[in-house]
Amino acid sequence: MHPSQEQKLWMYENMVVSRRFEEAIEQIYLEGKTPAFNMADGPIPGEMHLSNGQEPVAVGVCAHLSAEDAVTATHRPHHQAIAKGVDLKKMAAEILGKNTGLSGGRGGHMHLFDAHVNFACAGIIAQGCGPACGAALSRKIQGKPGVAVSFLGEGAANQGAFHEAMNLAALWKLPVLFVIEDNAWGISVSKADSTAVPRNDVRAAAYGMPGHYIEGNDPYAIFDVAGEAVKRARNGEGPTLIEIETYRLAGHFMGDAEGYRPEGEKEALFEKDPIPAMRRRLIADGDATDAEIDGIEARSQAKVDEAIAFARESAYAPGEDALSAVFA
Repeated sequence: MHPSQEQKLWMYENMVVSRRFEEAIEQIYLEGKTPAFNMADGPIPGEMHLSNGQEPVAVGVCAHLSAEDAVTATHRPHHQAIAKGVDLKKMAAEILGKNTGLSGGRGGHMHLFDAHVNFACAGIIAQGCGPACGAALSRKIQGKPGVAVSFLGEGAANQGAFHEAMNLAALWKLPVLFVIEDNAWGISVSKADSTAVPRNDVRAAAYGMPGHYIEGNDPYAIFDVAGEAVKRARNGEGPTLIEIETYRLAGHFMGDAEGYRPEGEKEALFEKDPIPAMRRRLIADGDATDAEIDGIEARSQAKVDEAIAFARESAYAPGEDALSAVFA
């Protein structure tokens, strides 16, 4: 299963939209926080986790999904939300805490929720594994189409919630994929210092499901493996575990000094930036010309500019709305 020319261009465009969106959000986040960095200041208070460099994971998997399929993501969710089709304007407004946001500005960037495309994320490590199983089980019980995908980091693969969900998914043959983004760092702890096995795909064998490891942050390879896993899930053959080598080009969070990285690692990662790499590949393979890719990039920037303007111009919710969505 290989991506068509149309799918390749879709993947590239969504990667570019994600990168340009995060570049814009990064600039807004820094407003009011310099020269003395204080997370509480500015139009976006709190932490901010960027996914720059990890875009191939999102597009390679989500290229096979539709709105009826469910995705649970992590505290680093922008690339996955964009690839899944979350409304970009409402997403930008949510991050800025505006009343036109996905949840009226209540959730912020770590709690994006869009029921129209069945997307959710949360800041708790491995939190999405259980809900993904629930979404898959509901579809299986009701005989409805759709699969579920739980994205998590390599550090989350050491959490009990991940292993419980893997066991349940295999036991009940649920249509779910567990996709691990292996960026080598659980905040500031290296994978080698935290995980007993060098690759988490080997853990799939303990639960009787296929396990795959994809090297090189390669969007085409991710597309191929994810496509087979989604097909398997749709055919009622059960879950799959996929771990993908990817690269976090930013810090764990905005303001992260990244002193834990070995000297030269960051520079080496930027040389492997997946977006210019894919641009070169599209041209070399004859899938697009320079002019066509320039057009994709201009269109992507325009989408982001429109979303940011919408968020900037939107109003904050009135104070009396603070308790309007509280159940107890």
